[in-house]
Amino acid sequence: MTDPQRPSTGPLEVVAQRYRITGVIGEGGLAVVHEADDTLLRRQVAVKVFRSDAGRSKDLRLQEAEARLIAGMNHYALTTLFDAGVDTSDPRRPRIYLVMERIPGTDLRRRLAEQGPLTAGQVAYLGFDLAEGLQFVHEHGFLHRDIKPANVLLADRRIDTRIRGKLADFGISSLIGVPDRGEFTTGTAAYLSPEQVEGLEPTPASDVYALGLVLLEAVTGQVAFPGGVEQSAFARLHRDPAIPTSVPEALASVLRAMTALLPADRPDLTEVALRFQRATVQFLLEEGRVPDTLLADDEEHRLAAVQRYNILDTDPDDAFDRITHLACRLLDVPIALVSIVDADREWFKARRGIEIAQIARAVALCAHSVATGLPFTATDVQAEPGFAENPIVAGDPSLRAYASVPLLTPEGHAIGTLCVFAREVRTFTEQELDDLGQLAAMAMRELEFRVASRRAVFAD
Repeated sequence: MTDPQRPSTGPLEVVAQRYRITGVIGEGGLAVVHEADDTLLRRQVAVKVFRSDAGRSKDLRLQEAEARLIAGMNHYALTTLFDAGVDTSDPRRPRIYLVMERIPGTDLRRRLAEQGPLTAGQVAYLGFDLAEGLQFVHEHGFLHRDIKPANVLLADRRIDTRIRGKLADFGISSLIGVPDRGEFTTGTAAYLSPEQVEGLEPTPASDVYALGLVLLEAVTGQVAFPGGVEQSAFARLHRDPAIPTSVPEALASVLRAMTALLPADRPDLTEVALRFQRATVQFLLEEGRVPDTLLADDEEHRLAAVQRYNILDTDPDDAFDRITHLACRLLDVPIALVSIVDADREWFKARRGIEIAQIARAVALCAHSVATGLPFTATDVQAEPGFAENPIVAGDPSLRAYASVPLLTPEGHAIGTLCVFAREVRTFTEQELDDLGQLAAMAMRELEFRVASRRAVFAD
């Protein structure tokens, strides 16, 4: 790079002879974050290039600490580190760089400024993501210390119902013991906890408070404690943040608990995540997006299992493509699908015979297997009036028989299905359902292997 201190605008600038800079995502005091193309793997990435010279020991210590921290935090709600190194394009000014996943979307601060507040359902779903990620950070012995809307990256899956969130930009200097250069430098004043304002050491409960303020801002569109640094910081010592009556109680109650004045009165993140999950399910039921007859009693835990495998936002998978290929051959059918079912959508992670990528859970045939954890079959889907709204069935009148088996986690949660369609009326035999079940077990073993591999790689 010619000058990492200046935003890169030319398409020919390259980091480490591999990452071609295409624009600037954001700038801070320590680094510039660029969007870039990975010319080796042909994917979009985010490249964080530090402003300071890599030869300065203090700055190098900070930069290496951030790299180690991010590398050890492998979780779907945290940004993933792909690569790190020192760029020597200019030998006189070597720069440390971090290559991270590029989140297709924006950050929460920009989203609120450009489009206004999120819906209560979106905030509940976002809150679950962020609470799970923050809990993962705490379990590894760290605090975030700088939770604010600009540090919440949003990956829009369906802008009308769903927003996925990832935490970014940890308070690195505090994590490794570098003294603060001012009373409110660690953590933006508008989101500090009352105990931090009083000069006490932050705790996990401090992060919970900050997250509560961020999510409250997301649903109201207003900063809970506006004003200058001192006015904003000290206001929370005298009053709780105002939660409008327009915020549904299922969401308001958890935000109220998270922003309690005393740290001991705030719930831990396990409870926070569960309450957001319950609120999500309640909102979906109230909106009629998911029939209550299809919701099991442990839906919150099932959805948590879906999140744990970190597969919803990935591209169709070659390993699962092979499984659908085998399913078509074994059962002599033209269509086979591996699906993952979240709160209100069925996402096809492998699809053989159709091009549809996702459909609403309320009309998905696989919802029956997900709700019961058992195989489900239909000898003729065209003869069942209840299946007419399914876009696969409605889009191809030649489809007739259907069979699905659940993808079961070791704890017994059905996170999705392996299903097939035939073009003739038929009854699937027990042997055929068993074959389908064996292939579904292979898919789950693949997912378990990936989770175990990530834990092993980042164990240290």
